[in-house]
Amino acid sequence: MRAVIAAIAAMLLLSACSVTRVAYDNADLFLRWQANHYLDFQGDQSEELDRRLAAFLAWHRAKALPQYARLGEEAATRMQRGLKREDLEWSYDAVRAQVGEALGVAAGETAGLLDQLSPGQISHLEMRLAEDNRKFAKERVQGTMEERHQRRVKRNLERLEEWFGPFSEAQIARVRRYSERAPFSAELQERDRKRRQGEFVAMLRAREAKQRLAKWAQGWEAGRAPDYAQATLATRAEYMDLLLDLDRTFSTEQRRHAAARLTRFAGLFDSLSRQP
Repeated sequence: MRAVIAAIAAMLLLSACSVTRVAYDNADLFLRWQANHYLDFQGDQSEELDRRLAAFLAWHRAKALPQYARLGEEAATRMQRGLKREDLEWSYDAVRAQVGEALGVAAGETAGLLDQLSPGQISHLEMRLAEDNRKFAKERVQGTMEERHQRRVKRNLERLEEWFGPFSEAQIARVRRYSERAPFSAELQERDRKRRQGEFVAMLRAREAKQRLAKWAQGWEAGRAPDYAQATLATRAEYMDLLLDLDRTFSTEQRRHAAARLTRFAGLFDSLSRQP
């Protein structure tokens, strides 16, 4: 069910507040489609899925969205005054805590239903995961190192300019330097994805989701190979260095652009949390 939380997070990070509101108001439809895409629920299972999704989304609206609103306001304040390393560490820890809490609630709501899956449904899941893995390999693993470098620069530049507005040539050069310095760990990530997928499928086949899913879902960093764990830490450190270097070059308009966007999302999350 981590895919469910990832889907919600993706909707909440859409570029326009109006789009995010529409997406969140229709989250039950989207998540039902996602669940059926991976697990092909049928009959009574579909009705049970609807009840469990409704319970999770009710919790998310009442408990998680107010937290997102507070985090957004705090992040906007920190952005306006200029970033420090402790601000970046705070934001990473805050997001990690929110995702972990949501994963625990989602696991509690869905574990009983997952323990009812048939062998055919689990095979359907394996087929979908294999499709996802092929897409991941195409986007992140395949190609020459130069092609992969260019794709990473493009991904990061698009993400950063979405938040801060157009970058100067010097800022773009710093993004390129990050891509050169951060380790390319897509192969390690691919192996770890497949390991986690295998653990999940084995849990479903053993009908052990009720006993194990919550702890397993929240411990997504557990069991990583040492080289992947080291690469992840190195990449995070390089990205924080990138953001701190960029922060020293942000124009008043770029800083205002990011802070205003955070404030808009905070207001949206607060509004959505109050919506019946």
